[in-house]
Amino acid sequence: MMELGPFRVNADKVTLSRNKYAWNNVANVLFLESPAGVGFSYSNTSKDYITGDVQTAKDSYKFLINWLERFPEYKPRDFYIAGESYAGHYIPQLAQLILDNNKITNQTVINLKGIALGNAYVDDETENTGMFEFFWTHALISDKIHDGIISNCNFSQGAVETESCDDYTSQAFDAFSNIYFYDIYAPLCSPYSNSTPSVNFDPCSENYIAEYLNTPSVQQSLHAKPVQWNDCNDYINENWQDMPFTVLPVIKDLMSSGISVWIFSGDTDGRVPVTVSKYSIDKLQTSIKTPWYPWMYGGEVGGYVEGYENLTFVTIRGAGHFVPSYQPARGLAFFSSFLEGKLP
Repeated sequence: MMELGPFRVNADKVTLSRNKYAWNNVANVLFLESPAGVGFSYSNTSKDYITGDVQTAKDSYKFLINWLERFPEYKPRDFYIAGESYAGHYIPQLAQLILDNNKITNQTVINLKGIALGNAYVDDETENTGMFEFFWTHALISDKIHDGIISNCNFSQGAVETESCDDYTSQAFDAFSNIYFYDIYAPLCSPYSNSTPSVNFDPCSENYIAEYLNTPSVQQSLHAKPVQWNDCNDYINENWQDMPFTVLPVIKDLMSSGISVWIFSGDTDGRVPVTVSKYSIDKLQTSIKTPWYPWMYGGEVGGYVEGYENLTFVTIRGAGHFVPSYQPARGLAFFSSFLEGKLP
């Protein structure tokens, strides 16, 4: 309801409006609230809320198999997986599990054709180095703080975290201040703000959605179990069991599997910035096939693209962490290209 779905919740928190750039204009879309305990999803067994990367992949796979068994007319269709942020873990792990299980005889085959990872957290080292460099190059932290991070921090796997590094990274977040982490140029949601929402995106959308989805009549209409809906579940987060330092080896395996692998990045995100994606691609050590060029939408630069051996990297200009929220038209143009398997 905030990004690529067919409806937006209006400011009255009661009515809906159509999103003409919804991704289901060009594909049948399943929205999966995962892991169990997020959104309206639930388990009757409390231990299921103590989970992690491995279990999430297994549960998502089981859901897809059961869904396809229930709606077998979709079995032969091309299947794609897209997501953002920590889906940089979820998607490669699920894709790998699908491809492995497709090899088992008498098993329902999921016709996986491609994955798209948006502003994706895939590697802990590049997440840190790329984020702080983005802060510096976008005039959010001083040269002194940046130099201190470069001199005192080693974000590689197994490195010891020093007090000096902690001090400089704390200074960086203090300097960053109360800018919206997920889109550094967007206005904040505030009753006192006179800012005009950029590109018609209301910064208070999350609040409208939460109130709407917690309306009893809405939950009843959705056939949802009456719960306190929330977009995140802190209990699950605090009890997360397994999380690899990097999923780049999994992505590398997928690149050689024959499926389409795309990484896309809104270029005003401060949380998993475009620099993070570029550094992650560098670690994949793949060669460039199509050099960096601007792709166009509506007579303007929609973003930039670089084609690699078995990998495509696309930026969406003027988009934050939630690409379809801030740049819905450019987001849909990117997604359409992804489905067609053609560089935008």
